Amino acid sequence: MSPMCKFRVTAATNLPTRYGLFRFESFRYGNADQPHVALSMGLESEKVPLVRLHSECMSGDVFGSVRCDCGDQLQDAMNRISHTGCGVVIYLRQEGRGIGIEKKIEAYALQESGLDTIDANLALGLPVDGRCYDPALAYLSYLGIQDCVLLTNNPDKVAALHDYGIDTRREPLNSSDHAACRSYLETKRMRMGHDCEIFRVMTSY
Repeated sequence: MSPMCKFRVTAATNLPTRYGLFRFESFRYGNADQPHVALSMGLESEKVPLVRLHSECMSGDVFGSVRCDCGDQLQDAMNRISHTGCGVVIYLRQEGRGIGIEKKIEAYALQESGLDTIDANLALGLPVDGRCYDPALAYLSYLGIQDCVLLTNNPDKVAALHDYGIDTRREPLNSSDHAACRSYLETKRMRMGHDCEIFRVMTSY
């Protein structure tokens, strides 16, 4: 079945933010319990859009956790899209790389005992990364995006867009320089192939 057969936009409005005015849409894909959301601006222009596929991280995005770089990356992406004037953040409701908030908290507790983020998931009998990017690909199809600049440090996201036929160039995102985040970033760099070698300091927005 085509991804578009499972896809529908459910609500839309405008959202003023500290980074400017975004189009704010919710959409559903398949039989998921929760809708995904997207923030976009300037897609009617001729520019190649910046695209961020961002998986939900309640601890980082909402509560400002410095245990990961998720919140910093979300703000960096919105800021870059605002400065460029063309792009979209697709916010996927797959907390903790797809394991959910409760299991994520359990994994955090195991990390406090010395396991890294990968081994903590495995100790719980969970996948290292259980995310699915099909909802984001369906949304990009809905927007008619055929080429983009993907804001990511994750090679798997680049591969997902390439496999779907989207001409994709990658730009890295800022990583947190907080001491509490360094072990997490080193694990992503060494064991998952992410571009996290340089601990970039976030600028003030």
